[in-house]
Amino acid sequence: MVTIEKHVSSAPKLIKQKEFGFSGLQKVAKQSIVLVALFLLWEIAPRIGLVDPAFFPSFSNVVIAWWNLVISGELFTHFLASITRSVSGFGLAVLIAIPLGLIIGWYPLARELLNPVMELFRNTAALALLPVFMLLLGIGETSKIAIVLFACTWPILLNTIAAVGNVDPLLIKSARSMNISSFKLFLKVILPASVPTIFTGIRMAGTGAILVLIAAEMVGAKEGLGYLITYSQYNFQIPEMYAGILTIALLGVLINQSLSMLERKFSKWKQNPNGQN
Repeated sequence: MVTIEKHVSSAPKLIKQKEFGFSGLQKVAKQSIVLVALFLLWEIAPRIGLVDPAFFPSFSNVVIAWWNLVISGELFTHFLASITRSVSGFGLAVLIAIPLGLIIGWYPLARELLNPVMELFRNTAALALLPVFMLLLGIGETSKIAIVLFACTWPILLNTIAAVGNVDPLLIKSARSMNISSFKLFLKVILPASVPTIFTGIRMAGTGAILVLIAAEMVGAKEGLGYLITYSQYNFQIPEMYAGILTIALLGVLINQSLSMLERKFSKWKQNPNGQN
């Protein structure tokens, strides 16, 4: 009897798991349709003469060039250089911008004093300052990490400040009615409620880190994905150039998905009873 009851009670769970798996496959299939169509168009267009194959090679040729770069180890060298620079600048931006944003958002006086400076720098394009960074820090790794740090700091900082300022006042009043200290209020109420908005800034910064770095590598670098693209263009190695571009796109998707997973992990409290955000 006990065994039968266990099987009966577990049946709805198995049905739900199968339904979830089927719906997940449907979702992946729907999202893949446009990508598959795009790659097919990319493959067919050069072969039927819609575009010049010399300047826009077929997708299969690009994949072959990409695989040759992988086998030779050249792609890994450039990928490692780019990911090291971007992660270093991005990580420093997170370590600096989040605590600073929490402090500025928590203290109105600090926000009023620093707002003009933040408005000035956040509207300054990072790439416009690239010559300044190269003059001050040289053309080595320091200038590239610094430009990524600058570009990533502002979306994280501004979203953190906004997150603290937009916490529901009812949550704060309810917490204060229980006579908790300011430190506990900040730690238990303000910080958790700010996480979703902070992660929006972090995801924006993650995308910006790659874009800014690739542009910087095109100007002054001897390795990196940006350098690979520029070098391939100058030497008319067009399939290799597109292989580098494709690698950057895949890297951007990987970073965005990784940050999305972290966001869901740190925002579990926001999920409803059905497990959806």
